Amino acid sequence: MKTGKRLVEQGRRRKFRVRNRIVRDAHGRPRLSVFRSNRHMYAQIIDDQQGRTLVAASTVETEIAGPGGFGGNIDAAEKVGKLIAERAVGQGITQVVFDRGAFRYHGRVAALADAARGAGLDF
Repeated sequence: MKTGKRLVEQGRRRKFRVRNRIVRDAHGRPRLSVFRSNRHMYAQIIDDQQGRTLVAASTVETEIAGPGGFGGNIDAAEKVGKLIAERAVGQGITQVVFDRGAFRYHGRVAALADAARGAGLDF
């Protein structure tokens, strides 16, 4: 069984590996960064050259999860993906690179990505 320190270190290495690959392959495109906790999903589109967030969406917003709603499921992740894509296309952003961080491309992370692609983002 893996200990806590070992899991944290593996996550740190995975995040570093993914981020380096994204920076290498970005070619000036903004980065769609995803974070998930047990209760919520967060996504933001970041311009790394200027160091600022262009668009953000999360399940903390009442329009996604509703008042007191739970945002830690696949349905909420799909809503976040759709909303961030709509906001990005509204600002003229259509091409991004996907940054899953230390999270596997599975479950809620994959649902968010698929919903964002379906709503108009290209990555």
